[in-house]
Amino acid sequence: MNTFPSRRSFLQSSTALIALPALESLGFRRFAAAAAPSAPPKRLVFLGFGWGVTETTWYPDINQPGANYELPLGLKPLARHKADFTVVQGLWNKYSNEGHWGSTMWLTGANRYAQTGQSFYNSISADQVAAAQFGQHTRFPSLQLNGSESAGGSGHGPGLSLAWDVRGKPIGGQSTPLEAYHRLFSKDTTPIEQQKAMLAQKRSVLDTVIENARDLQRGLGANDSAKLDEYFEGIRDIETRLSKDEQWLGVPQPKSTLAEPKPGLAGREEIKLMYDLIVAALQTDSTRVLTYRQPVSTLLTSLDIKVHPHDMSHYHTVLGEKLDASQQRDLAQSELLAGLIDKLKTVKEGDGSRLFDHVALAYGSNIRTGHSLDNCPTILTGGAAGIKLGHNLVVSRGTPLCNAWLTVLQGLGVSAERHGDSTGVVKELIA
Repeated sequence: MNTFPSRRSFLQSSTALIALPALESLGFRRFAAAAAPSAPPKRLVFLGFGWGVTETTWYPDINQPGANYELPLGLKPLARHKADFTVVQGLWNKYSNEGHWGSTMWLTGANRYAQTGQSFYNSISADQVAAAQFGQHTRFPSLQLNGSESAGGSGHGPGLSLAWDVRGKPIGGQSTPLEAYHRLFSKDTTPIEQQKAMLAQKRSVLDTVIENARDLQRGLGANDSAKLDEYFEGIRDIETRLSKDEQWLGVPQPKSTLAEPKPGLAGREEIKLMYDLIVAALQTDSTRVLTYRQPVSTLLTSLDIKVHPHDMSHYHTVLGEKLDASQQRDLAQSELLAGLIDKLKTVKEGDGSRLFDHVALAYGSNIRTGHSLDNCPTILTGGAAGIKLGHNLVVSRGTPLCNAWLTVLQGLGVSAERHGDSTGVVKELIA
């Protein structure tokens, strides 16, 4: 008789309700009395922000490569974690040539003009490459969190999402902590039989659509056939999502110690709570791949900064309050990141190791400052990908940003020979 509680079990006392992480003995792996404990799964997180950084006070001195570098002003709040993150300098997306396109190609490295006659093209983002492999084991193959500014996306700020599917289409997500909380932890009160009926109806509609599309396919020209092929890719995505819904039908959402967020949070408090939700999502094994497009404009507002983020990013034209705003933004973002790393180090896995040791986290922006798209601000941390930590790494000029993404993906065990405009891995990054 199996005496082990279900994976979604939780501990309850008179004073606390504590969500259990995905413990091995609670179904995290198939239990066998004589088997050696399996390692916790690997996870991948991308945290992106727009408008760049303060060039003179964020980047370490390139003449101090290696571990014995002086932490610059903008990264000072990360001092307690200095041995556990690496700053990579010199990376860029060679096809990015427009400062107002936001983070559209940050994780894809795609050439916007790759398709003849088309003014826009994108490809799959690095997170989705990982999600195709890691997402088979979790309720959500990936989660996309977008800051409360996501309705904008103009200027130097990021676009609506960091995540792009295999067709080069943006993947929507949750834009507030409240939305993210309900996505992760709110119980679906719809009766199981009704849920089954709804899924069956969706299947029926999908089958009809596929049949009609195949009838239409006969006699189409080359251009129309290509468009229809893309349409079928979308249909396959829907089929995958339906299969995932069927797989998790009846499995209750995990419990969370986090209280339901209040609506209307913005700026610093929003980012802090989103970080808490990221940790909770990983701890409960709801997903193993996340992206978060962080807000900047509302962050400035929450810091009582009146300068517009676009003007702030052009501080080099007029110093004074613009430069001060940029530096305050850097410090706030570094403080928030340091708090997230604190939490990742505090949370324990089933085998006693830290969650931090099984996460690869990339933090940065597609833009350096102003309209400069080279030397993308890049910090890598976490122990999951076998990355050399604690270093100021200056790569050779012209090294694709996607080389870093490929290095992380391969370090996580993801089957990827190349990604975007990559030319290989960054060997100096490998521990």
